[in-house]
Amino acid sequence: MTAALQMIRMDATSVFVAPDIEVALGSDVVLVPHADLADVVVAGPKGWPTERPVVSLGGSERFAGQLAVDASALQVVAAVRAVAAGLLVRMAGTEDGFAPLEEPAAGDLLTPRELDVLRAMGEGGSNKVIARQLRISLHTVKFHVEALFRKLDAHSRAEAVAKGLRFKQL
Repeated sequence: MTAALQMIRMDATSVFVAPDIEVALGSDVVLVPHADLADVVVAGPKGWPTERPVVSLGGSERFAGQLAVDASALQVVAAVRAVAAGLLVRMAGTEDGFAPLEEPAAGDLLTPRELDVLRAMGEGGSNKVIARQLRISLHTVKFHVEALFRKLDAHSRAEAVAKGLRFKQL
């Protein structure tokens, strides 16, 4: 074996495949003869008695990796690599999978002080007036106004106030 190939093999994920599983994983992983020697264990629905992370074919969510019984070798190898990296793997379209997170409204990202400044802007206050009302420096007001423009994706005070109204912040 060449030195480069030995380095790749040393960095490869080691896998123990339970005897009741038939899957050809190819040369992307290193097969080992015992679960205690493996980075990840590939097992059936009941798993395998080990402390190692398990990719289960047809198993439940209690395993680090959960794939369909008829998962392809490519899917199993991808799941093995993901689980070895510390990720959880779930089948698409299952109830115990992960749903995409909804983006929070921009208004949810505003600090209480930014909301104070936005309300004062909505009342028509200039930076100096807002600074006096809130008892903060003019520089701090400008800082909050810039943060509001960035967070609300606004290019003017009027647009920031309009977006604040739309997000029900005013």
